[in-house]
Amino acid sequence: MTTPSTPPTPYQQQAYQQPPAPQQNAQAGSYVSPIPVRRATLGDAIASEWTKIRSVRSTMWTLGILIVLLLVIGVLSAVAVHLSDADLGSTPVLSLGFFGVLLGSICVITLGVMTIASEYGTGMIRTTMTACPSPGRVLGAKAIVFFLLTFVLTTVMTTVVAVLQTAIVDADTPSGADWLRSTVGVGLYIATLGLLSLAIGALIRHSAGAITVMIGVVLLPLVLAIFMFAQSLAKIQEWLLEYSIPNQLSNFYDTSVTESGPSGWEPLWIMVGLTAVAMGGAYLAMSRRDV
Repeated sequence: MTTPSTPPTPYQQQAYQQPPAPQQNAQAGSYVSPIPVRRATLGDAIASEWTKIRSVRSTMWTLGILIVLLLVIGVLSAVAVHLSDADLGSTPVLSLGFFGVLLGSICVITLGVMTIASEYGTGMIRTTMTACPSPGRVLGAKAIVFFLLTFVLTTVMTTVVAVLQTAIVDADTPSGADWLRSTVGVGLYIATLGLLSLAIGALIRHSAGAITVMIGVVLLPLVLAIFMFAQSLAKIQEWLLEYSIPNQLSNFYDTSVTESGPSGWEPLWIMVGLTAVAMGGAYLAMSRRDV
């Protein structure tokens, strides 16, 4: 004998209903992100590199020391000349900033190397290449951000130092061409030297090693030339002096130690050529080697 069952109430019928099936895409198992997806561009890579370079301590330290060297050495040189009542003669007053720029170039070299070599040391380069698999885009973004940062900072600081020097020292007023070479020209040369350091860092992939190589590139030719006393080495000595980086940098202040060799804006084009070759090698190395 069966027991008659009580029919469910409307409330129970609603409770027993199955939940609606989730909407499926045309392809089973696929997922569509609610965030719009687009192809990465060079602008995205530049924004990423700008975030990285301004958020690490090494950038603040190296650029801070660069500012101190340019300002302190440049102003102290002008004050020393003013207090000693020394007659500069034909020496341009803007050349008093040369030693500060030469020492400050070490800071730019260091930052250029660490911009890329430090990522190989920490393994961050794997994340960078995963987010942006194009080696050319990564290298180009790093080069653009680093060049603009160092060029603007160096140009502004050399201009400030030049204004202070001309105000402190009683000397002939520099011409417009002198101002352009000692500010914009020096800024372009130092920033390009930093790009060369970045390329060497990408090739060597070791911060200390790349910095050592770049310091040798800057100082070794001049040191070798100083100690070449033999007459048979006179031509080599002259060539090393003419094309050493300190002498090329002094050309922007019209204080070259040699009468021949590159002059005017020629040192900048030499540095641009060397940097272009090094950047090409860095691109090939990043394209063919694993991270």
